Amino acid sequence: MILFAYDGSEDGKAAIAHGGALFAGRPATILTVWEPFVLIMERSGAGFAYGGSSFDPQEVDGASEAAAHETADEGVALATAAGLDAQPSTVARSTSVAEAVLAAADDVGADAIVLGTRGRGSLKSMLLGSVSHAVLQRADRPVLVVPSDATVEERRG
Repeated sequence: MILFAYDGSEDGKAAIAHGGALFAGRPATILTVWEPFVLIMERSGAGFAYGGSSFDPQEVDGASEAAAHETADEGVALATAAGLDAQPSTVARSTSVAEAVLAAADDVGADAIVLGTRGRGSLKSMLLGSVSHAVLQRADRPVLVVPSDATVEERRG
């Protein structure tokens, strides 16, 4: 079993394409991690200052989870086209995205983890995204980190 951490980014798509070439025919789980609204608010430092509005955090979470399912399904389609026997998976992060990826690798008994160099995060690292860096530092199994063509070109400057 190969675990692909997939967020819909160009680097995530490149990870599936390269991983498919290396692991064709293997079973794969395409994992998309989503973030519950309360964690977004905690991280941003914003409070729940919505007064009398009809704002519903559960509705936001439902939309986030649905978007994660769509992204995972997109990843499965790419993985299947790349020759993998793929299934989708989504998980709400409770700590970091990297910890969610590592926990999912344990849950599915992954032989390896494949992910893009950088994802859709708002802040881009000069060399390696924070999720891929954290997964590399903490993983107890092989990790393949794949840059997209655009990331490679950017680095070549």
